[in-house]
Amino acid sequence: MMFSRFDSIERKIASHILIEIVYLQPIPGRQKSMSQADNTANPLIQPVQFVRGVGPKRAQLLAKLGIRTAADLLFFFPRRYEDFTGQSQIHELELDEVAGVVGEVDDIDQIKNGAKHILYVLIKQNDCYLRGIWFNQEYMFSKFRIGQMVQFRGKVGERGGRLQMVHPNVTWIDEPNVVLEESWQPVYRLTDGVNQRQMRSIIGDVVSEFAPLVTEAIPGQLQEISSLCEIGQAIEKIHFPKDEEEYQTARRRLVFQELLILQLALSMRRYNIRSRAVAPELEMTPKIRARMLGRLPFDLYDSQLRVVDEIANDMARMYPMNRMLHGEVGSGKTAVAVCAMLLAIAHSHQAVLMAPTEILARQHVQTIQKLLVGSRVKVVLLTGSQTAKERDAAKLAIETGEANIIVGTTAVVQSKIQFSSLGLVVIDEQHKFGVRQRALLKQAGFDPHYLVMTATPIPRTVTMTLFGDLDVSTLHESNHRSNVKTYLGEESNRGKWWDFFKKKLREGRQGFVVAPFVDSKAKSDVQSAEEMFEHLTNGPLEEFRTSLLHGKQHHEEKHAAMKAFASGKTQVLVATGVIEVGIDVPNATVMTIESAERFGLSQLHQLRGRLGRGKHPGFVCAFPSVGAATEIERLKAFAEIDNGFDLAQIDLQLRGPGNLLSTRQTGFPPLKIADLIQDEEILLETRTCARQIIDEDPNLAKPEHQRLRELVTSRYSKALDLSDVG
Repeated sequence: MMFSRFDSIERKIASHILIEIVYLQPIPGRQKSMSQADNTANPLIQPVQFVRGVGPKRAQLLAKLGIRTAADLLFFFPRRYEDFTGQSQIHELELDEVAGVVGEVDDIDQIKNGAKHILYVLIKQNDCYLRGIWFNQEYMFSKFRIGQMVQFRGKVGERGGRLQMVHPNVTWIDEPNVVLEESWQPVYRLTDGVNQRQMRSIIGDVVSEFAPLVTEAIPGQLQEISSLCEIGQAIEKIHFPKDEEEYQTARRRLVFQELLILQLALSMRRYNIRSRAVAPELEMTPKIRARMLGRLPFDLYDSQLRVVDEIANDMARMYPMNRMLHGEVGSGKTAVAVCAMLLAIAHSHQAVLMAPTEILARQHVQTIQKLLVGSRVKVVLLTGSQTAKERDAAKLAIETGEANIIVGTTAVVQSKIQFSSLGLVVIDEQHKFGVRQRALLKQAGFDPHYLVMTATPIPRTVTMTLFGDLDVSTLHESNHRSNVKTYLGEESNRGKWWDFFKKKLREGRQGFVVAPFVDSKAKSDVQSAEEMFEHLTNGPLEEFRTSLLHGKQHHEEKHAAMKAFASGKTQVLVATGVIEVGIDVPNATVMTIESAERFGLSQLHQLRGRLGRGKHPGFVCAFPSVGAATEIERLKAFAEIDNGFDLAQIDLQLRGPGNLLSTRQTGFPPLKIADLIQDEEILLETRTCARQIIDEDPNLAKPEHQRLRELVTSRYSKALDLSDVG
C-alpha cells in the first residue's frame, strides 16, 4: 500500500534540493571512473552523461528535470514512496491503493486498431484474478507466457467489476536470480523517455558511489547531542528507506541542517546589530513619558503601555532596537509607534515611518497630524509621485532638521536623503517590503533604532523564520472592535445580498466591493475590479455614487477616489486588495468580496478589518468564483473565525509555508525540505542551538564551523545583509 502520510511529500521534500544544503568534498588521488573528460578533482560535478546508465541521449532528457551533474542526481529527492514490504492477496486489495501482487499468468490478449495497441494480461491467485493493462506497448506481449509467475506492482483500479492495474511494474519471478523487492520504493518526478525503474537504477548507483563524498557540515558534538545521523547516511536513506523509521531519521537530519543554517543566519545578523552597530541612547525619562502620553488625545490601554515600555527599554540602549510590533487591526499599533517617534524627537532626533503604498503613507500623515494636533512636531511626506518641487522641499526640510517625522514609501530609500539626525525607523506592514529592503533602510545615515509593525497575524513558526532576527511585541487587546458578521455567499443568494447592501447604503452607510485583479487580462475566469465597476454602475448599484480604486491608477486618481469616499461624496468604493491596509472610513459597514478564494485567509481578515471602525456593525459577504469548490472549506473558516491568529495558522496549514514565505515577497530563499507545520519542534531546537553557537563563535570562525559559515553566507548573506561576514 501507499502510506497516506506521505501523500504530501512532494511539497515537503523538494524534488531538487539545492546542492548548497550540503558541501561536496573532493577525494585526493581518486581515479576517474566514468570519463577522462572529467578534469575536475571532484567527480560529483561532472556532467550527468558520464554517470553510469545515462549517456548523452538520456542526459538531454534529464536536463528537462534540472539534472545536469552527478550531484544533481544525488539531490534529486523522491516525491513520495510506495510500500512493498509485504505481498498482497488479490481478495484483500482495495481501490486506489498501491500494492504488490504475485500471481500466475492465466490469460494473455491484445487488441490492435491501427496505431493503437492494448495488451491485457490476467494473473490469478487461487480463484481470484487481477488484470494488467498496457497501452501502446506492443513489445510487452512477447514477455509473457501462460503459467508464468509474475509480480505486478501498481495502483489498484476497477472496470466492469474486475480489479486491474494500468501499466503496473512487472517482475518475472521465473527468471534466474530474481529477488522480489520487499521495501519502500521511491517515486521520482519523470520526463518522457525515462521511467521509474530506470530512474531508481541510475540514482541507486549514484547514491552508492557518491553519497560518501559529501562533506559533513554539522560538528560531531552537535550531531551527538541532537541525535543526528551522518549526512551521507541521510542522503542514502532519504532515497531508499527500508521503513518509516529510516525515512524519519534521514529527513530529520536534512531538515535540521536546513533550519540550523537559517537560524544561524538570523542569529548572526542579530549579534552583529547588537555588537557592531551603535545607536543613540534615547532614555524615556519620567518627564518625557508624561509629556508624550499627555500629548495623545486618549489614554493608552494596558497592552499598549506594556509595549511602549518594551520599546523604550530597547531605545535606551547603545545598540539599535530591532523589534517587531505585532497586532491585529484596531489594536492601536499606530499610537504606540507615535510614542516611539516622540521619544526620538524628544532627544532631538528624526523618525521615519515607511509604508508599502502611497495611500497608506498619506493616511498615516493624516492620522499622526490628528494625534499631534497643536504640537510643534513637523510631519513631512515623501513619495515617488510627488512633483520635483514637492520632493525638493521635503528633502530640504529633512536635511536641515526642520522635519521631525518623515512619512513615505520606498522613495525614502531611493532618494538617498542625508538625514539631519535619524534616530528611529518604523516600517508599517513589514511583510509588504522584504528583508533586503529592510536592510537598506538601516543604511540611511548612522544606525537608527528599528521598529516594524504588522497587522497581518503571523503564526509563531513563520515569525521565528521570517522575523527570527527581531524581538517581538504583541498587542492582544483592541481599543475599538465593533461586531463584524461574515457570510459565505452563494450565487443563489446574491440578489438578496445586494438588496441588503443597498438597504445599508440607503440608511446612510457606505460600502466596499473588492475584486482580486485590476482588469480581465489577469484571469479570464474572474471578474476584475474594472469589470465589476462597469457592471455595478450599470446594474445593481446604478442609483448610488460609486468610485474605482486600484494600484494601476495615477496618484491623482487614487487620491481623488479615496478623498471622495472618505468624505462621503461617493457611497461605494470598488477596489482591489489595495485597501487591505490603511483605509479608515468609520461609516463603511458593508463589504462584498468577489472571487474570495483568490485571497489568503490573512488577507481576507485584513479586508474585513476595514469595517467595524465606527459605531455601526459591519457585514461582509465573500463570494467564491464559479468552480472554486475546493476552496470552500477555507472560506468557511473565514466566515466562522474572527481571530486573526487562528486564521493565520489555518492559512499556513491549508496553503503551505511556500505561499507565506515566497521569495518574491520576503527576499528569503525558499525552504527546500523543512515544513513549518510539521517541523516546529526542530525549528525551536535549531534556534536554541544557533544562538548558543553564535554566542560562543559570533562569526563562525572556528575550524569546526567552517562549513556552516560557508553555507550561511552562500544562502543568506544577500537576503539578510551579511556582507560583512564571509
